[in-house]
Amino acid sequence: MAEDGGEIEIWGDGQQTRSFLYIDECVEGILRLTRSEFEGPVNIGSDEMIAINDLAKMVVEISGKDLTVCNIPGPVGVRGRNSDNALIEQKLAWRPNAPLRAGMERVYDWISLEISKRHNLGSL
Repeated sequence: MAEDGGEIEIWGDGQQTRSFLYIDECVEGILRLTRSEFEGPVNIGSDEMIAINDLAKMVVEISGKDLTVCNIPGPVGVRGRNSDNALIEQKLAWRPNAPLRAGMERVYDWISLEISKRHNLGSL
């Protein structure tokens, strides 16, 4: 929703890292787990880590807009977090593999469509 030429605010220095999993892969992992004989805790997540500033820059690229990433004071949480998928790969012979950018492009397109629909409904 940021206007072209505007900015995106990120709390802290934006160097904290996270991993994100596309929902379709999350559902696939859960289904495989529930259909398996494996009992016990297991991670279902992506091992593709990205800094929050880099995630914001990726979204800016996907949007095609000219936006500035602006770091502001605020909590950053844990400095780094990632998923270890060794156990799920071992037990289910499966691991999430969709690249973050591909998932972000799909999510961005969906969100843009929803915003457009709501905007059009409001202008009727």
